[in-house]
Order: sequence, then C-alpha cells, then structure tokens
Amino acid sequence: MPQPNFMPKRGCWAVQSENRLIVVGTTSDYIDWIRRTCPQRALFITDPTVRSNARESAPANHEEVQCELADSEQVRKAVTRHLQRWGMRINGVACFDCESMALAALLAQDFSATFPSSSAVNNCRDKLISKILWQQNGIRCPRTAPLRHVEDATDFLSTLGQDCVLKPLSGSGSELVFHCRTEKECRRAFAVIQDGLQQRKNHRLYKGVSGDSPPIIAEEFIDAPEFSCDFLMDKGEVTLIRLARKIPSSYGPFGTTMGYVLVDTLPQGIDLGRFCRYLAQGAGALGINRSICMADFMVHRGEIILLEIAPRPGGDCLPALIRSALQLDILALNLDVAQKRPLRIGPFRPSQPFMGLRIHARQGGIFRRINCEAVEGNPRIKEINIVRHPGDIIRMPPEDYDSFLLGNIIFTPENGMDLMSECSRILDGLAVEIESP
Repeated sequence: MPQPNFMPKRGCWAVQSENRLIVVGTTSDYIDWIRRTCPQRALFITDPTVRSNARESAPANHEEVQCELADSEQVRKAVTRHLQRWGMRINGVACFDCESMALAALLAQDFSATFPSSSAVNNCRDKLISKILWQQNGIRCPRTAPLRHVEDATDFLSTLGQDCVLKPLSGSGSELVFHCRTEKECRRAFAVIQDGLQQRKNHRLYKGVSGDSPPIIAEEFIDAPEFSCDFLMDKGEVTLIRLARKIPSSYGPFGTTMGYVLVDTLPQGIDLGRFCRYLAQGAGALGINRSICMADFMVHRGEIILLEIAPRPGGDCLPALIRSALQLDILALNLDVAQKRPLRIGPFRPSQPFMGLRIHARQGGIFRRINCEAVEGNPRIKEINIVRHPGDIIRMPPEDYDSFLLGNIIFTPENGMDLMSECSRILDGLAVEIESP
C-alpha cells in the first residue's frame, strides 16, 4: 500500500533548541507528523482525551502539556509550570484547528508571539460577523441573517424568494448544515440544528464565540462551483499556496465534499492577481495581518463570493495532497511562519493533475477494516491514508460528522476521463467492512 513520505521537504527546518513553538490543541496524527518532520521544535498543548485515544506514539514528557483546553486559565498555568520545569522559551504559536484558535490567540498574547488577535479570531469564527464585515467593505458574500426563532428562518426564506442554507454560527465544514427549499424544510433543519447544538454544548467548536449573536444563522443558497485555497497573508499582501476545486459528494449530507482537485486557474476569466487582492481585502477586513489562512469561496457569474476565511491551513486530506503534489509540507510551513523563519513557498501549480479523494462510510456500526488490494496496484494512486482502526465506532450524520470519514486517497486523475467516474471506480474498488452494532 502506498504510504505517506515523512522525509522533510520544502518548508521544514529540523533543528534542536530550547526555544519551542506552541502547537495548540491539534490532533494526534498532526502531532506525529510534526514530530517526524520537524523534531524538537514544538511544544504540544493537547487535550487528555486526544492523547488517551491516540494510536500514535506519545511525545516525550518535555514535548507535551496535557490539560483541559476548555479552561484557558488552567492551560496558561500548566504551560508556565512546564516551561519553568524544562527551561524552555516560547518563540511562536501555531494552530491547525478552528476550536483551538481562540486559545492560541490568548497564549500568543501571553508570550508576545505572532498570531491573529482574539478579535480577529472571533471575526473569523463568527459566520455572521464575518459576513457583516465583508459587506461593510464591499466584499461579495452570501446574504446572511441571525435566527433566534424558527420563524426567523421561514421569514428569511420568504423574503429571499429562493433557497437558503441553515447552519450553526461557529461550526465547521458540513456539520449541521442544511439546504432548505421550503418552510417545512426550514423548520425541520432549525430543530435538528438546535438538537445537535444541545448535544454538542460542551464541544469547543461551538463555544467561545463572543457577542450576542444567536447560535444559528441562515444564508442565501448560491448554486455555483465551490473552491478552497491556502494563502499567506502578510501585511496586506497575499501569496497563494494552494488552489483546489471541491468535488461535492453525491451521497453524503448537504455540503459534504467527496474530494479536492488541485487547479491552477479559476473559471469565468477571473484573474489570479485580482483574486489575491480580493483575499487580502477579505482577510484584512477580519483583522488578520500575518498568517497562513484557508479560504472557502464560490465563483458565480464572474464574481468571487467569499464563504469563510480562517487563520490556519486547510485540513482534512489537504496537507497530504499538498505534500504529494507540490512537495510542500504545509504543517512545517505554518511553524516557519509562526517562528518568523525564512519561508520557501514555491509555485502553487502542480506538475500534473492531483486529487485528494475522501472515503466515507455508507453505514454506521463497528469498523473492521478496508481491503484496498483492488486499487493498490494502480500506478496513479500515490497515497492511501486510513484514519480508522478496527473496533472504532462509526456514527452517521447528523449524530456525528467525524467518525464516518474513514480516510483518503491521493491520486493523479487520468487525462480525458470523467472525474466523478474515476472517483467512483476507485471507491468501488475498496472493500469496507463495518459490522452492524
């Protein structure tokens, strides 16, 4: 089976020093990646649940602080004690997860490190505030309304005169996101989101957004192709790192992405220079000065429509895709930005087409294995990354949007072949074994 190559590549400095960069609240696979490619650079601030559930080797004691990340004061005290114990100094703060950005901003302030401010992080995480700020700065984005009651949703649909999308104020991806065409669908979606937020009330992703905004919003539905990118924002200038078109899933919940195909142009004649200036305007309006950012956007009738900007690299299968296609370690690059090291960002155009294909479960149950033998011999497949392990419990949306993602495949599409057909052919070659509970 093709395996990821963890040898240091562009964007990685592997040195040993008492100076450490704090990596706030990331996942065990990212921790393992960073320890392999950038040893002795990071101090990981990790939730105990993440560590207890990890299959990867744990970092050495001096490399990690375990504490409840929901309690920022506890984290600050634990970090201070750790630094005193091991004689370390902090020279940067990095973050890879939306739910940890607010904590990262606080720690960056404590240690005078470069990271977007708490207000900038709040502007990014609050999907209502971000749209208001963009509209005030003349930046095209979906029309949006706060929903305090279900009648607000049906009124928005009626006033809009077209389909709308209901979603949490501070969620991520397609989690609890619903496409509504009728008042009945609005009422059902509102109830499902309310119930889902209640079940997730202790999840950091849905906590910590300040202000009086209600927890649910509605946006106009725009039927247009969706894209994603990573870029470096530095004092009003944007350097594009990665550009991808999202391939929507034909069977998952609304908004589920089947995969990402790297591209080097945008449709409808949109100039990339104009696009970068637009990204700079969008990030600047949110208060971001210097950071690697990800952005989701649409292209509709020759216009760029911003959906989201966050001061972190894109996640999911994107780092693996970037590593294979562009020979760039974007996790290491994010560390370099945080520590103000010289940056090596090459062309964002891959030498050949590349795609990251996500593997989703079709049913819930107990995960047993994925037999990949039928596709392993395909020379176009560069990596197969399975993130589930035998015995893992798979729950389907809307109960759980994480566990039904089983892994991803990085491959080079065949020229002239329909992309959806090729994705289906690869997925059909996987024998997924999930036992009914």
